[in-house]
Amino acid sequence: MAPRMAADVFAQLVALLSDAKAKFRVIEHQAEGRSEAISIIRGNRPDQAAKAMVLDVRGGGGGRRHVLAILPGSARLDFGAVAALFEARKCGFASPESAQEITGCVMGSVPPFALSPDLAIVVDEDLLSNETLFFNAGRLDRSMELDTKDWLAVAKPRVAKIAAKA
Repeated sequence: MAPRMAADVFAQLVALLSDAKAKFRVIEHQAEGRSEAISIIRGNRPDQAAKAMVLDVRGGGGGRRHVLAILPGSARLDFGAVAALFEARKCGFASPESAQEITGCVMGSVPPFALSPDLAIVVDEDLLSNETLFFNAGRLDRSMELDTKDWLAVAKPRVAKIAAKA
């Protein structure tokens, strides 16, 4: 499968959210993919940022699969919690090449949506305490602010505690 181009991912997101009548706004900015830096540029708190990471989960009853983990931008991932959630022995980051092939996005621009049927999606419950979420929207120079309830309705993630304890 040829990877989707970033502009296509952005267009897919706009269409998906518009069709769902979701409350969102597009934010244009300089290209940036690091959670802390982009939060400053957008003017949001780091815990409002929906950081998306493609994981490789393998072993155990579930075989091998890819998971899109969504965390507050200020949090670190608990790999063991994700492995346990998917009844796997191991969990780690997918290679940048695999992540880009699956999502059609360069690292740092992956949105919190599983646009590929090859991705399961799980969100850390702490992120859901925000009224709105901010995230890079398939491009390093485009972000969105989206109503959290609308994100839940469209993305349909599995909700769990996957952030590492501070």
